[in-house]
Amino acid sequence: MNDLSTILSEPVARLGATTITLGHALAFGALLVLGLFVALVVALWRSAKARAVAAAEAADHARDAEARMAGILQSQAEMQGRMGAIAEVFGARQAELTQSIGQRLDAMTGRLGQTMTEQTKSTHESLAKLQERLAIIDVAQGNIQSLAGQVVQLQAILSNKQTRGAFGQSRMEAIVADGLPHGAYEFQATLSNGSRPDCLVKMPNGAPSLAIDAKFPLEAWNAIRAADGADLQKVASQAFRRDIEIHVRDISEKYLIQGETQDTAFMFVPSESVFAEIHENFEAIVHKAHRARVVIVSPSLLMLSIQVIQAILKDARMREQAHLIQGEVIRLMEDVARVDERVRKLQVHFGQSAKDIDDILVSTSKVTKRGQKIEALEFGAQADGEAAADAASRPPAAKADTGARVADSKTGQLRLRVVEGDD
Repeated sequence: MNDLSTILSEPVARLGATTITLGHALAFGALLVLGLFVALVVALWRSAKARAVAAAEAADHARDAEARMAGILQSQAEMQGRMGAIAEVFGARQAELTQSIGQRLDAMTGRLGQTMTEQTKSTHESLAKLQERLAIIDVAQGNIQSLAGQVVQLQAILSNKQTRGAFGQSRMEAIVADGLPHGAYEFQATLSNGSRPDCLVKMPNGAPSLAIDAKFPLEAWNAIRAADGADLQKVASQAFRRDIEIHVRDISEKYLIQGETQDTAFMFVPSESVFAEIHENFEAIVHKAHRARVVIVSPSLLMLSIQVIQAILKDARMREQAHLIQGEVIRLMEDVARVDERVRKLQVHFGQSAKDIDDILVSTSKVTKRGQKIEALEFGAQADGEAAADAASRPPAAKADTGARVADSKTGQLRLRVVEGDD
C-alpha cells in the first residue's frame, strides 16, 4: 500500500512551482476519460434525438411529397384536359388561319399580278416616254452641235477686225431699225466735216442729230482675256485703256459739231459682259468719256435710249398733228350730236309703236272673244244685241269707221254678224 502511494506520489512533471505527480496524472486522466464518456453519451443522445427528429421530418416530408405528388398528378390530369382542349382550339384556329392565309395569299397573288401588270405597263410607257425624250435629246444635241459650230463661226468673225466691226455695226443697226421709224435715222451719213458716223439719229423740231459709233476696239480686250500672267494682263489693260481713250477722243473730235449734232455722242459696245467689265474695272475710262461728252452704251442701254427717242418722236408728231386731231374731234362731236338727235326720234317712234301694239292687243283680244262666240254658234239676235251694245260703247269716230257684214248660213236658219273695225 505504501509502495502504491509512493508510486502515486512520484513526480512526473513540473509546471512552474507546481509538481505534477503520477497520482495527479492518473486522476486527471480518469477525469478526462469520464468527461469523454459523458460527452460521448450526450453526443449519442443528441444523435438519437436528431435521428428521431429527422425521421419525423422525413415522415412529414414524405407525407407532404405524397400530397404534392397527388396534387401534381391531379394538376397533370387537368393540364392534359386543358392541353387537349387547347389542341382542339389550336387545330381549329390553325385550320382557320390556314384558310385565311390561303385566301390572303390568293388575294395578294392577284394584287401582285395586277401590280406587276400595271408596273409592266407603266414601265413600257416610261420607256416609250424615255425614248421620246432621248429623241428630243438627240435633236437638242444636234442643235447644240449646230450652235457650237455657230459659236466657232462667231469666234472666227470676232477674231477678224473687219468682220468684228461689221458684227457690232449690224447689231447696232438692228436695234435702231427695230425701234425707230424709217426716215428717223441714217446709217453712214456724212457730216459737214467729212466724218461718217455709223448711225445718225434725226431729232424732231429741227434739233441736232445724235451720232452713234459702233467701232469699239476689241483687240486689246481680247489680249486681256488671253493674258496668262499678271504682268501680261497689266500690259494688256494699259493697252486697252489707251485704245479706249484714243477712240473716245476721236468720237468727240469728229462727231460733236456745234449746231449739227447733239453735244453728246454714243459709243456702242456690242457685248453686255464687256460693258460691265469696263464699268467695274476701268472706271477712269468711263469718267473720261463723260467729260468728253461720249456715253458708253451696251445693247440694252442703246435699246432703252432708242425707246426714249421713239417716245419723243411720237410726241413731236402728236404736236404737229394737233390741229388735225382737233378738227377730227369737232367733226366727231357733230356726228355724236346727230346720233343723239336720231336716237331721240327713234325713241318717239318706239313710243308710238308701243301705243300701236297696245291697240292691236286690244283688238286681238276682242277678235278672240268674237271667235269664241262664233264657235258657240250663238243666234243672230243675240249677236245683234251684242253688236249694238258694242257699237254704243265705242266712240263716234270708231262708229263711223266700223262696217258690218251679214252672212247667211247654208241652212238659212242661223245668221251670224261679224263686226270689223280698227279696234
